Amino acid sequence: MSSERRESRGPGVGSDEFRRACGRFVTGVTIATTVDAQGLPHGLTVSSFAAVSLDPPLVLICLGHEAASLDAFRTASHFGINVLTAGQREVSEHFARKGHDRFEGLSWRRGESGVPLLACVLATMECAVEQRILAGDHDVFIGRMIHAQVRDGEPLVHYASRYRRLGPHS
Repeated sequence: MSSERRESRGPGVGSDEFRRACGRFVTGVTIATTVDAQGLPHGLTVSSFAAVSLDPPLVLICLGHEAASLDAFRTASHFGINVLTAGQREVSEHFARKGHDRFEGLSWRRGESGVPLLACVLATMECAVEQRILAGDHDVFIGRMIHAQVRDGEPLVHYASRYRRLGPHS
């Protein structure tokens, strides 16, 4: 399939229908982090995260143009991904709220690349930015994973505009 932009073939779906349809796909919940030119930490809740390639190890995140920290991500050479546990709904909500220091009161450390990594998450990933693509009202950031740490636990998931827990394992 070509990567060329295709012309619209009709009216398409409205934003409400789009949200409802995409909301039927279960996603994990992550906190994307970076540092700005002054070394200050920035982060936000992101459910638009996906693995792209095994070789090289690439992942992507999508950030809306209304995100207050978008400029910090656009100018950064690295970003972090923090995969939240089922018990970290409050962390997700904390990073989703605007108008406050999102790192205040939270346990975190700087990774080898300098990006903020949160404590007690299922996984942390440090990524070097490979590419940024403008796509509609979002920027898509593709990053090469350069460091990762994982631990066992249950993930925080999002489905149909609500936080959920996975059912019992079979």
